[in-house]
Amino acid sequence: MLELQNVRENPELVIKGLRKRHLDQAEALVNQLLEADQNRRQTQVQLDRLKAELNTQSKNIGIFKAQKQENEAQAAIEATAALKAQIKEGEELLRNFEKQVQDTLYLLPNLPHDQVPEGKNAEQNLVAYAHGDLPQLPENARPHWDLIRDFDIIDFEMGVKVSGAGFPFYKGAGARLQRALISFFLDEATKAGYLEVIPPLLVNADSGYGTGQLPDKEGQMYFAPADDLYLIPTAEVPITNIFRDVILEESDFPLKRVGYTPCFRREAGSWGAEVRGLNRLHQFDKVEIVQIQHPDHSYQALEEMKTHVQGLLEKLGLPYRVLKLCAGDLGFTSAFTYDLEVFSGAQKRWLEVSSVSNFETFQANRLKLRYRAKDQKKNVLAHTLNGSALALPRIVAALLENNQSLDGQSIALPSVLHAYTGFTKIEKKVKMD
Repeated sequence: MLELQNVRENPELVIKGLRKRHLDQAEALVNQLLEADQNRRQTQVQLDRLKAELNTQSKNIGIFKAQKQENEAQAAIEATAALKAQIKEGEELLRNFEKQVQDTLYLLPNLPHDQVPEGKNAEQNLVAYAHGDLPQLPENARPHWDLIRDFDIIDFEMGVKVSGAGFPFYKGAGARLQRALISFFLDEATKAGYLEVIPPLLVNADSGYGTGQLPDKEGQMYFAPADDLYLIPTAEVPITNIFRDVILEESDFPLKRVGYTPCFRREAGSWGAEVRGLNRLHQFDKVEIVQIQHPDHSYQALEEMKTHVQGLLEKLGLPYRVLKLCAGDLGFTSAFTYDLEVFSGAQKRWLEVSSVSNFETFQANRLKLRYRAKDQKKNVLAHTLNGSALALPRIVAALLENNQSLDGQSIALPSVLHAYTGFTKIEKKVKMD
């Protein structure tokens, strides 16, 4: 959430940043916010005056009664009753203006960092770096949705039977590969100084608002109305909310956490070839890294997190590229995002497998996450960052497609996974007559 004081003091800069995101209502929303804030402050001043007058009149009642001035005492009593009615009305008005301010702030996305490229959509994202040669597969190379059926390692039909589309069963070597990747990603993050946590998979609304999933992505989250809880779309939500309503010391930075969770997303409105197979699911596994950082060091941390994810992809032997997202393609809460994509050989296209983002103070303001700054009179908002390290479905898709043998009988696995899987390749099962 944008800081109200910053909007109040720099409205033109805020409007400029929101326009860079191609937010059509930028000026109208900022003006709406400033008007509600002005009304709120004026109402507060009037309330303070009324309460001061009420305090005076209340004291006068006692004085007049002590002096046997009954008429004056009765007038003071009537005045206090009128003041209380005005105060009650003013407090209701104040609550309405405060809600208008809060609701409008929730509609405003984060301001893009100065280094975020101009652009309106994903087609205008910039390729910042590319690594590895693209796999040269034969014309008859099979996409992963055929491979997983041929090798009998993931069962989509059983998932449809038990839950619905987008909830696959992993089995045999497929289940072992999932577990291997999760363990590998967690071990690598632990080596990099992240503390592993196992968070809850359901969160309350306060947590959703804290990291910005609510109200922006409410329609994409699964909701359990009987308990007023949401299934997490990413481990970012519960892990970052560990620090909600926390005041840190400067010596606490950096705080680094990593967690594996299943993730749940409705993916409403998704269809077509680009979502076939593992490309887009309603439930999928992901390892998430989160940092809470001092504002002076958050962009250095962002680069370190990006490098960490690049290292994972290189160890898996996957060709990848790093994108700088343009302003129009930034997530609602992000000030700067790198997307990392791997090349899927049989599909002949790039698949996003990670987003690494700096939210600056946007989430921290919602979370009320501050630290005691030595050179400041009041507590200061921290910076929050997170990244996928990594999301599994498209990693698995690329590994299967890029490493299939020419004869179609086996799929080689990267050497870094051998100790985790207990085998070096997935072999097609021989069918008995």
